[in-house]
Amino acid sequence: MAVFHLVQHAEKERRPGDPGLTGRGRAQAARTAGRLREVGLRAIVSSPLRRARETASFLAAATGLEVREDARLRERMNWDGVQPLDAFLADWAASVRDRDHVPDCGDSSRATAARMRACLLELAEPAERAEAAEPAEVAELSARASRSSPPTPSPARSPS
Repeated sequence: MAVFHLVQHAEKERRPGDPGLTGRGRAQAARTAGRLREVGLRAIVSSPLRRARETASFLAAATGLEVREDARLRERMNWDGVQPLDAFLADWAASVRDRDHVPDCGDSSRATAARMRACLLELAEPAERAEAAEPAEVAELSARASRSSPPTPSPARSPS
């Protein structure tokens, strides 16, 4: 049986586009890598977004493994700064309420969960133990897809 350690990217800079980690985020990633160093990882797979790649780089340094990128692990939405923030936040809220809502700058929650699930199933085929450094909703959407439960809004969570 494959074992996956799903890791949310560490704290990122608060700006649109593809921001990297903050100093605090780098410290978070280093602590996470320290905790996972001894679990016997065989692979590290990351979203192509900078914040996920940077988080994964700490895991790679701690384990000696290389990071593989897989676009299927990207977030459902990423604010690029072109879309007005109010419109992005409205799209975010709509995608939380309705799993089939397709936002202007991303994928529906249902489509995101399906591609992430496909990635995890593909990684599981060789029964390898893998680390997937990915956005917060990857774990949430993957779990939701496996349970087929409706999304639940999380007011404490800000968009990635």
